[in-house]
Amino acid sequence: MDLLNQAKNFVAQKIADMPIPEATISDVDFKGFGLDGITLLAKVAVSNPYSMAIPICEIAYTGFIPDPGSLAANDKTILVVTVKVPHSALVSLVRDIGADWDVDYLLELGLIIDLPVIGNATIPISYAGEMKLPTFSDLFFGKSPEEVDKEGLQ
Repeated sequence: MDLLNQAKNFVAQKIADMPIPEATISDVDFKGFGLDGITLLAKVAVSNPYSMAIPICEIAYTGFIPDPGSLAANDKTILVVTVKVPHSALVSLVRDIGADWDVDYLLELGLIIDLPVIGNATIPISYAGEMKLPTFSDLFFGKSPEEVDKEGLQ
């Protein structure tokens, strides 16, 4: 019986020490708006430490994306996730927008991958950010190249 427990502990330790894919949200952009709400695009960078491709089962958030493809072997894969935010949620942002003319957000995703031997594993991803809104002068007059360059340097 002691030998069986040692074998279980050995296997558990080896699995715990295995590298797993890591994911980060690298960018969130405004895509557009419609009658149902606004649409954001989140770019998720996922690094795969294994020498073989790993299938992604789904990406879960307030919605889900079934079977978005696979993670390239020994490489970083960029996944683009479309997120719809209903207008009802936007109403609660009015106070924040009025204070500093930006939208603070928290994006939480779960990347469900199929690892050999282990099975399905979920990589939780959380990203807090701030999206600056254009001012009326930006909408009507645009920004000069100098202003864009100046903002890029800060």
